[in-house]
Amino acid sequence: MAHGPEREDTSYSGGSPTLSVRWVQGFPKQHVHFVNDNTFCYASGNYVIFIDIETKKKTVLQCINGIVGVVATNIPYEVVAFSDRKPKPLIHIYNFPGLTRRTKLKGNVLLDYTLLTFSYCGTYLASYSSLPEFELALWNWESNVILCKKSQPGVDVSQMSFNPMNWHQLCLTSPSTVSVWTIERSNQEHYFKPKLVKLPLEDGSFLNEMDVIFPQSVPKDPIYGPVLPLSAIAGLVGEEAETFRPKDDVYPLLHPTMHCWTPTSDLYVGCEEGHLLMINGDTLKATVLNKIEEEPQLDRRNLISPVTLVYQKEGVFASGIDGVVYSFTIKDSSYKVEDFLEIERPIEHLMFSPSYKMLLIQTDKGSVYIYTFGEKPTLDKVLDACDGKFLAIDFVTPGTEHFMTLTHSGEVCVWWMEDCTCVSKIYLNTPAMVLACSPSSLCAAVGTVEGSVHFINVQDPESPQVLHKAFLSESSVQHLVYDQRGLFLLVGTSEGNVFILNAKPTSSFQIIGFTEVGKDILQISTVSLLETDIVEVLALSPLPETGRSRLEMFTLPVILPHVSATFADERGRLRDEFIHKYLYEVDHSLSSAVLDFQSNQIYGFCNQVPYICSYPLPEEEHSGVCILKPYQKVQSKQYGPGILYLSSHGLWLATIAKCGILCIRDIYSLETFARCRSHSHQGHGIQSMRISANGENILVNGTDDGTLIYLKWRHLGGNLATEIFDYSQRLLTSLISTMDEENYYLSTAPEISLDLGSEPEHTIQQDMRTSIDSSQDELVSTDVIKEIPWIQQKSQEAIKKEVNLFSEKRKEIKRGIKALAKTVLKMMEENETVDNIAKLEQCEFGLDLEELKRLNDESEEEVAKMRKDAEMYNLAKSYLAELIKEECWRSMVVKGRALKCFHIPYVVENFPMKDRTEEEQKELERVIQQKKIEAECLKLRKEIVEVHSAIGLVKKHHEEDDEEEEEEDKIAKNANLPNYLLGSLSTDFGVDTSLLTSQLELHSREEKINQIILLKDIIYKVKTAFNREFDAAYKQKVFEIARVKERNVRIQEIILDLELEEKVWQPEFEDCEMPERMLVVENEEITARKHVNPWQKAKAELITIHEMERRLQSQSTDTRHRALNDMMGGVLEVKKEDILRMVIPQPPFMTKPDAMWTEEERKEFKDYEKKVKELNEEKDKYRKSLEAELKKLQNSIQESTQNFDEHLKRLFERRVKAEMVVNQEELKINNLVFSLLLDEELSSRELFLSNYLAKQQQEKSQTSEAIRKSREDLDMYKEEYDNLLAEDKILDRSFKKEFSEIPSHQVDTLYKLFKRRPRIHKQKTHTETTSIVPFGERPGSGKLNRDNFAQLMKAMDELDNIHNMPEGLDPSVWDHFCATRRTKVENEQKVKQKAAGLMEMVAFLRKRVEEDEKVQQEIEKVFHELILLQEEKVKFQLNLTIQILLKQGQVELENFQLVLDYPDAILINKTIIEDLNSVIRTQGQKKVASMMETKEVHKGIYQIEWEHKKMEMEMEDLNQKAWDIQMLFFSRDRQKYLNEPNYESLISIQIGIMEQTIAVIDKTHKKNVENCKKLLKKLGKFSNQKDVANYSLSCNLREELVAVSERKDICNAMGSKLTCEKIVQERHENMMQQQKLTNISKQQAEEISILQAEVERLRMKTFPALVKM
Repeated sequence: MAHGPEREDTSYSGGSPTLSVRWVQGFPKQHVHFVNDNTFCYASGNYVIFIDIETKKKTVLQCINGIVGVVATNIPYEVVAFSDRKPKPLIHIYNFPGLTRRTKLKGNVLLDYTLLTFSYCGTYLASYSSLPEFELALWNWESNVILCKKSQPGVDVSQMSFNPMNWHQLCLTSPSTVSVWTIERSNQEHYFKPKLVKLPLEDGSFLNEMDVIFPQSVPKDPIYGPVLPLSAIAGLVGEEAETFRPKDDVYPLLHPTMHCWTPTSDLYVGCEEGHLLMINGDTLKATVLNKIEEEPQLDRRNLISPVTLVYQKEGVFASGIDGVVYSFTIKDSSYKVEDFLEIERPIEHLMFSPSYKMLLIQTDKGSVYIYTFGEKPTLDKVLDACDGKFLAIDFVTPGTEHFMTLTHSGEVCVWWMEDCTCVSKIYLNTPAMVLACSPSSLCAAVGTVEGSVHFINVQDPESPQVLHKAFLSESSVQHLVYDQRGLFLLVGTSEGNVFILNAKPTSSFQIIGFTEVGKDILQISTVSLLETDIVEVLALSPLPETGRSRLEMFTLPVILPHVSATFADERGRLRDEFIHKYLYEVDHSLSSAVLDFQSNQIYGFCNQVPYICSYPLPEEEHSGVCILKPYQKVQSKQYGPGILYLSSHGLWLATIAKCGILCIRDIYSLETFARCRSHSHQGHGIQSMRISANGENILVNGTDDGTLIYLKWRHLGGNLATEIFDYSQRLLTSLISTMDEENYYLSTAPEISLDLGSEPEHTIQQDMRTSIDSSQDELVSTDVIKEIPWIQQKSQEAIKKEVNLFSEKRKEIKRGIKALAKTVLKMMEENETVDNIAKLEQCEFGLDLEELKRLNDESEEEVAKMRKDAEMYNLAKSYLAELIKEECWRSMVVKGRALKCFHIPYVVENFPMKDRTEEEQKELERVIQQKKIEAECLKLRKEIVEVHSAIGLVKKHHEEDDEEEEEEDKIAKNANLPNYLLGSLSTDFGVDTSLLTSQLELHSREEKINQIILLKDIIYKVKTAFNREFDAAYKQKVFEIARVKERNVRIQEIILDLELEEKVWQPEFEDCEMPERMLVVENEEITARKHVNPWQKAKAELITIHEMERRLQSQSTDTRHRALNDMMGGVLEVKKEDILRMVIPQPPFMTKPDAMWTEEERKEFKDYEKKVKELNEEKDKYRKSLEAELKKLQNSIQESTQNFDEHLKRLFERRVKAEMVVNQEELKINNLVFSLLLDEELSSRELFLSNYLAKQQQEKSQTSEAIRKSREDLDMYKEEYDNLLAEDKILDRSFKKEFSEIPSHQVDTLYKLFKRRPRIHKQKTHTETTSIVPFGERPGSGKLNRDNFAQLMKAMDELDNIHNMPEGLDPSVWDHFCATRRTKVENEQKVKQKAAGLMEMVAFLRKRVEEDEKVQQEIEKVFHELILLQEEKVKFQLNLTIQILLKQGQVELENFQLVLDYPDAILINKTIIEDLNSVIRTQGQKKVASMMETKEVHKGIYQIEWEHKKMEMEMEDLNQKAWDIQMLFFSRDRQKYLNEPNYESLISIQIGIMEQTIAVIDKTHKKNVENCKKLLKKLGKFSNQKDVANYSLSCNLREELVAVSERKDICNAMGSKLTCEKIVQERHENMMQQQKLTNISKQQAEEISILQAEVERLRMKTFPALVKM
């Protein structure tokens, strides 16, 4: 290979080299389609791949606009259609097998087509687009025009198909609907007519739906007005009202998944729920087919839901996710399920070949099976798909015959280079990431996610084997790179470690060591030249925090495997100084970087901007990080992150990017000399590429499209081909010996067992029953012993060496730790015995300060987390509390509170009220102003009317004075309507109701709204009035409680003085009475212990100490206070209250016995007893006064609280009445609101019917226009048909005229030949095909008509042959005859075609007429509904709902049998009935008065006698009072009091004189007492004498008492007899009086009964009789 200047002198010879696609390998992600009976096709990436079933040969069609969208095929015309995925996509139609573009269809779709399908007959193509259009379009793909289209926004269709027997029908299936679209044609115009299929419920039953627009079963309510449809109640007036259903009325329906047509134009539909539906093609009525259950088998599978359906004779084939093809044998309305075929993979698609001899089965993975029917059915796998997309590719050395691929599931495939045939597969059963093939041996390395590298022996491509497994680390392997000579294998992991392995199998893939680079390695590049003994490595990693890229470069000597022990440390890390590791950084981020073969510069692909730069490396050695600057900068036409690759000779620089373009550049000029667009940006471009050693073969792998492309050079010659070919030959020559040695070792090396599988389908037979939805098919191997990665093994070995090296030191440290532990334990035991003040905490004995710090940090973090959670929880609760407080407390102008009685269980609550908003206030003012204006207008109108009437009625003024007075009375009476007409008792609260409109006059909507506003104002005023009374009562209770507290202070003092055990009753407000207390948390309510910070605790202690010192200081200086306490008990004057606690001290001598007392002591004792007696008397007096005061206070408290309770009881009754008024007004408001709602519903219904009528009228105009247009077209077409038919008849008639020159017998012969037509032999189809194909011939095919016409013309050529010419006829005449006959035949064919078109147009016109009649019937129905609705609206506006107050008992019926329907009743004024009743009552009272007059005569006599006696007694009383007044004593003192002006001073003088007199009398009294004492001694002796005399007198007294008792008994006996006679006389008089009263009562009872009968008769006359009929 030439380098440097030699390279510049060379030039390329020949044409410019290009790259072409040799083959494409990809697997279907969409449904596979048959192109003809032996070929099917599918889309893969940018290509449509065609596969021949017999030869399995592939043909590729590339889409020039990028990735292929949806694909459809037309078998009769052998064309394939597909869409692209670019904005405003196109539909491309190509011929097969020529693969030439037939046409290109361009519509108005913006984003993408989701479905394409051809009709089975004709040149029709249907397309369906995704959002935003969701448009169904019908194309004539031959003429490249859209015949018709229709959009249905938001409907995502999953399947679309034409009816095989009738192209006029098209079925669309979505996950929730099935619709059949009819294509109607009139001449050249086409129209879509969609119809939805009514699906059953999820359980298979059908729901009887009510007509939403014109419900017939809606009940009529005679009281609350008409009952309207739900759409009117919801207020819907547009198109949504036609389909509106409430949420509770919506039931889940079946969810269709797939459908297929039948030869009878019926549909079979499979559902997710497992049901199979049959839909009639004409009526679109769905029927749920019943499944015939057989005896359950043990291995029977359950069909969850059919994923795909295909029709066959006698039923359908269905498949699901269980991998089994089922045969449904359908008979009538039931079907039987049988297992037909088992594929062991979930089946995604089924399709019959055009001849129905083969069944194509497509699995979810992309594999395609062909089941061939016949005597010996066969199942062939035509396409064996890999398990997922290709993650990595590489050539098997030398890169000319085989290559390898890798998928994520661990599937490794070996492919033949020539035609991409899969040679073999091996399954690693572990997720894999990367693959690399060794240049020096026939082996490959696979890197896995778990961090291991599997080495595979591919010496025999048909049976690859796993040689070795190296478990490097637990991080995933992301990069595997062999150097150019195959000396080393570089393994890059996600942790940023690069492992270096010996690439030779003979060394058992020795792990040399590893080096650390940056994490997330982007690329590893190597340079290993033949002339050198080193391998240079470059690793690229990102620096996301700085936006830079890091490049790390190191050198590996060839002899490294032999000296690895010196290059690596004990843990396997290579020493940087031995591998010459250098660090570089670039100011911008790179997505890829490679090192050129001269090792003097680096090529990088910029990540953010599309540039390729070269960075020269510094020649001098450096330490640290070196910043590289770009030397050469070339703009790349590729966009997105790109990757750079160097060819084997280092002169080609290949670049791939997200755009999907591969560019090959010259390494020096960086100019592109070859490019190829192999993939597209819709599939995220190219993932990886590989160039073979000789440069001839290039493999390109897509990122997401799953396509692998093999590119071949065209016009590659000159130095480009020579240089790389020579270098590859030299490289192979230098490696031939090594390869022979290594390959010989590979041929003898044993295979290791990793429990690998050979085919995933075989493994599925065991695992599919338990997991049918797995994406990988793998067997999980379990190891008993967990494998340790190499890096951990090296670390453990290093640790063991360190342990062995420092074993003695470790033992010494352990002994010291044990001794220290014993010392600490001893200290802890001693710590338990000391006092608490000297005791240490448990944590203070920890010696591991770091561990203690860590534990403290963890505890602090946990506490901080808990504190944060608590704070957030408290914050949430506080926020919620603030919201509740704002809504329920702060926004209330009047807070809700209650009042309780003191002694009775009565609770009165006020009305919580919010303040009126400004809008409500303005609205109220507006209504009030409007009412005042209306009242003034009414008053002025009355005045005007009165003036005009006064001018015309002056003469009759005097005659009508009385009538005017009566009218004024009536007006005054009506101005103050009673409560029963107002409907509430709001006037009892002083609320003005004069602005209210009468309930009998509320007809308009505005009046009702104004009435509601005024009623709300009345409610507000009633509540305000009651709240004022409540506030007054609340203040009164506050005053009462304060007064009770004031009196309780005195009561408590009295109880303490009297030493009673009574409890003082102290009333308090409860929480319901003071709700603001609920918003304040008191300290006693908090049960948790308050957290006090240390500084707060110290502050509190300091304040306590200062307070105690101040108190002690004040006590030490207050000597006066101490003296007063010691000497006089702390008071200067003894109060009266202290008398009960006063005690007279005993004299000290009382401790001695009485006999030892002296006379002075006895006198002192007598004085002591006297003082004690006086003190006790004072105490008794004071105690009685206190008890009287206590009773008085308690009685006053009881009286005041009971008075308050009575007041609160009256307030409670007022509250009940206020609530009654509020409820009455709210009931009126609710009635008005209901009437407004009903009015709105009626208006909504009327507006909807009007809109619906306008819509139907518009549709009527459209149908009329369609009828007019179709009739015009029909007339024109019929005229053309008549003209053509006339021309045909003219040709027939003018035949003899044209041949009039020849003899008549020849003319007759020619006329017979002119009428003769050739017989067209229909192509006989094989009986086998006819019996297999269920649909048979496709009728109405345009191609078939053209074929028949061509066959007819071919037959006419035979008839025009000269051999058929009659004898003797001139050849020129024969030629003219043949031309005339051919013209006649062509004209007949045109007539037939015109006749068929005429029949089609007549049918189209008939359908339009039927639609027009249907629309007309709908319009008439809407008109009828509108008339009924308007009548109902008028009735509703006239029939008002009013509220009347009735007294209790007026409308009471037995058992409440109240009839609410009064169709003939009227509402009249109560005064009429009351006047009639008053007349009846007056007449009855007159009669009763006449009857009572006779009774009063008898009563008058007794009354006069009683009055006479009464007057006599009053006279006696008055005489007695006059005598008492005359005898009244009037003393001088009273006279003096009246006459003396200074009576008080006189009294005070008299009191002084009396006090002196008392003092004198007191002295005299003492002397008299002493005299009396002396007299008592004398009288004592005299009393003894009298006792003796008394004894003798007592004996005499006994005798006298006996005599007196005897006399008393005699008197009593005589007196009892007189008493009995008196009693008898009184009883007799009472009986006579009772008999007399009884007779009088009987007479009165008879008179009352007569009066009652008369009253009843009069009442029956005046009142109507309500008798049940």
